[in-house]
Amino acid sequence: MAGAGLAAVTSAQVPGERPRQDTSVEVLNPRDRVPVSLIIDDSTCLVNLNRFAVPQFRAAYGGSRYHHDWRSWPHEIPDSFVRKFGEWCAENGVKGKYSVVPYPACVGRLDREVPGWTRREILDSIKLVQDLMMPDWDIHPEMVTHTRVIDLKTGHPYPEISLNYIENSRWSDNRSVDELASYLAYALRILKNVDLPCEGVTTPGGFGTRALPQLSQATLESCRDVFRAEIPHYFRHLYSAGDESVAPRVEYAAGLDSDDPRCAVSIIGCTGDWFGGWDCSHRGRLDDLISPDLSTGRMVDVINRGEPACMVCHWTGIYFHGQEHGFRVFQDVVGRLHQRFDNLSWMKLSEISRYWAAKELTRIERSGDEIKLFAPFACPAFTLRLSGGGEPRFNSKPLERRGGPRDLAAGTWTGSNDRVVCFDLPKGESVLTLG
Repeated sequence: MAGAGLAAVTSAQVPGERPRQDTSVEVLNPRDRVPVSLIIDDSTCLVNLNRFAVPQFRAAYGGSRYHHDWRSWPHEIPDSFVRKFGEWCAENGVKGKYSVVPYPACVGRLDREVPGWTRREILDSIKLVQDLMMPDWDIHPEMVTHTRVIDLKTGHPYPEISLNYIENSRWSDNRSVDELASYLAYALRILKNVDLPCEGVTTPGGFGTRALPQLSQATLESCRDVFRAEIPHYFRHLYSAGDESVAPRVEYAAGLDSDDPRCAVSIIGCTGDWFGGWDCSHRGRLDDLISPDLSTGRMVDVINRGEPACMVCHWTGIYFHGQEHGFRVFQDVVGRLHQRFDNLSWMKLSEISRYWAAKELTRIERSGDEIKLFAPFACPAFTLRLSGGGEPRFNSKPLERRGGPRDLAAGTWTGSNDRVVCFDLPKGESVLTLG
């Protein structure tokens, strides 16, 4: 899982270019709703990652940590559970990010062989991810193995078993952009080989903690190189308490007026793993997410301030050795959220990233009742609030009036004194007129 970040650490990132935006025009959340998402770490195809990871972690720490009874844990998280989880999420509109560790705990590569399972079983598991998960979930590599560092020249783990050669510990410290980009690209190519496209990556544990500028730039370079991703994103930081913003951070923006605009987006989680833990060490903290009376909890706090509320969990804890405690906690969270709020929008991390890139990087110029937008990236359901004027028209086409903000969709507007308008923003120049 991605590690927690501190304000002083994340501020090391470089925003890059920012365009002028007329102060009389406010970019709202998509459809004036609050994005919510679920970030799932430590998932892959069939392999119960942490059953095989714990003995490697313990060896790296010289036996001083990770005294889990890992031999009693199941070898796999079956596809039947993936189907059960994915179908329930689809029925309830849930979206998010689902890691697929490409070479889980060094057991085997998904694009080659995974000892312990037949090739047909692995291919069927990959197909399930493609068909069931990918429509509503971004796929991320969580580095290559989530355990030992792979020597890119040989494709094998480095022989040294220490914290210096564990992905979620010290190996990434002070690495160059090129070194990290090559490592990320290696992971991405394994998933490309099995037709699992990615627009972003997830860092395991402490990966990148002491190389944050390099990590952001390496994400940008590797995702563009391997998958031609237009807006690469990564999950590294989370804030599970306090007032620190959890809004996405658009970094290293450049070339906004060129044919090749670029940026990386850092997605920030807003909770700890309160669904069971990576090692199934607790049965969840449902009320810390949202209380029984729906009035308090971390999700309530973040949603009320209008920032994307991205919950964080581990696949191993959702399955919970087949007891599914984490899954039940999540089902209860979703039920409470939908009971409490009518202004949520479940989104994939790539969708949130695209919206925030458009929100921060679109140049907005206003002259009276004419607003010109210069967008380096297209963005669906782009939503603005502006004062005064008559009937809105976007690129000469009238927008349809709706009764209130909960009715907003692309091509519509609402409001009386102020106008809240929603439209699909194309790349390049567009014109919004009032009256």
